[in-house]
Amino acid sequence: MNSLLLVEDDERISQPLVRMLEAEGFSVVHVETGEAALAAVNGSVPDLVLLDLSLPDIDGLDVCRRLRLSHPGLPIVMLTARNEEVDMVVGLDAGADDYITKPFRVAELTARIRTRLRASSVSSPLVESDTFGALRLDRAARRAWVADDELALAPKEFDLLVLLASHHGETLRRELIMAEVWDENWWGSTRTLDTHIASLRRKLGDTNDTPERIITVRGIGFRYEAG
Repeated sequence: MNSLLLVEDDERISQPLVRMLEAEGFSVVHVETGEAALAAVNGSVPDLVLLDLSLPDIDGLDVCRRLRLSHPGLPIVMLTARNEEVDMVVGLDAGADDYITKPFRVAELTARIRTRLRASSVSSPLVESDTFGALRLDRAARRAWVADDELALAPKEFDLLVLLASHHGETLRRELIMAEVWDENWWGSTRTLDTHIASLRRKLGDTNDTPERIITVRGIGFRYEAG
């Protein structure tokens, strides 16, 4: 049974959500503050964290950053009422693996949870570092550098970068990217891909207006240029 840590201070949301997640077969620990979340993870690391952004003590983004530093491989799904793309990008920058806005359907949330859990259970192949122009990837350590600067990437950002760079010069269709990086049975919006692309571009030093590394091929997908 997979263990979840739910960090949510609104009882109108947390209580029915705990019941529904337990009915789906998860073991759920619920806390209401950021400090309690950090203490809970330090005491017993869950399989996944569901993290609300609006907490009464510590901002959820700060909690996410601290969890990512102390537990790099811990899957984190943010729950929030903020639905602007800039908010999603900030959340991903803080280290979240996924981002779901309230109100949400329980079926969608559980699908996202199971996708993150499957992804975290698959180990990366142990290979030597790969170099693509100024970009260097260490798949075994799940680390990336541009020149001598290491990139602070969320887990899905790293997986996305590996896929694009490994096929540098090729245009990859959106559907293929979603199947490879997220899940072949993904049925939600592909907006999450656009949000990850925007965040990844910024970390690579690109801009959405004039990208040099991750190129949008309109109506098809994306291409990585390794030059």
